[in-house]
Amino acid sequence: LLAAAPSAYPTTTQVPSPVTVKLVHDEDLAEEVAGRLRDSPSRPAHVTYELVPIDKFKALALDQQETCVVFIVSTVENEQPTEAAGGCVRWAHRRTHPEGLLAGKLTYSVLGLGDSNLLLDRQTTTAKDCNQVAQKLDARLEALGAIRFCARGEADDRTGNTEIDPWLRAVEEARGAREVLGVACAAWRPPGAAAALTARVELDIGYARCSDSGPSA
Repeated sequence: LLAAAPSAYPTTTQVPSPVTVKLVHDEDLAEEVAGRLRDSPSRPAHVTYELVPIDKFKALALDQQETCVVFIVSTVENEQPTEAAGGCVRWAHRRTHPEGLLAGKLTYSVLGLGDSNLLLDRQTTTAKDCNQVAQKLDARLEALGAIRFCARGEADDRTGNTEIDPWLRAVEEARGAREVLGVACAAWRPPGAAAALTARVELDIGYARCSDSGPSA
């Protein structure tokens, strides 16, 4: 009797593996937001969140092992990070880092907390104008090869930080979707066809898509 051939494609009914997300947070409001994400009743069952003060980020060895991290950082006067976040931000922007330093290691998302009251033209500015630390960190991590699993969030204290709640929901949805789709996309390759199959997971606010493309004709 001939053994049955394995299915050409995996099913998406597999139970997602447990995953731990590190919540690397700044001080004050950032720590409060991290706590809300950790304690959320809608947290995916397979996801565990751990709070990590941003001045302790080196303990995560981001360039040495696979890690999923949510960075929650503040921008203060003159587009600068807080004192606590300074070490992490400087490390990320170090010019001596090789290209691809974080490729295959870091999966991340970033939330920026700013206050347009600190700007001279505060009446005509929004969250995007007071979150330079988050914007630059997000871009730098991507440039180092890290994979963004949820789009960056930006909040403005002057307008009540109304952007935080939608971003928290997006992180939970994206994290859950990525783990399910990851079984079929990011982590799986058919035997002997790794070079022929390109799989990717695209995640944005409230949206997930899995797409495969085979070899060209």
